[in-house]
Amino acid sequence: MALKGQSIRNGVIITQNSKPIDKKTLIEVSESWNEQQETFFKKMLKQGGNCKINGDIYNITIQERSDIDSKGNRPINLPPMPGERVF
Repeated sequence: MALKGQSIRNGVIITQNSKPIDKKTLIEVSESWNEQQETFFKKMLKQGGNCKINGDIYNITIQERSDIDSKGNRPINLPPMPGERVF
């Protein structure tokens, strides 16, 4: 089994042995991984951090997500209306 392109999202920076690795190369490398290593790497993709698989050190950095809409505005958090129930 190997990683799929969908597993590697935008906003994630991955380095292999301190060198940036692109999506295509990472998918090719992951073909030699077993299922347990692949599952572990997918979890690391979600949370970020460092891991070592088959002697290679991977550093996964997740870029901070911005909540800015297409017009460049931040979301507006309005206080609840009087009498409105908050759950």
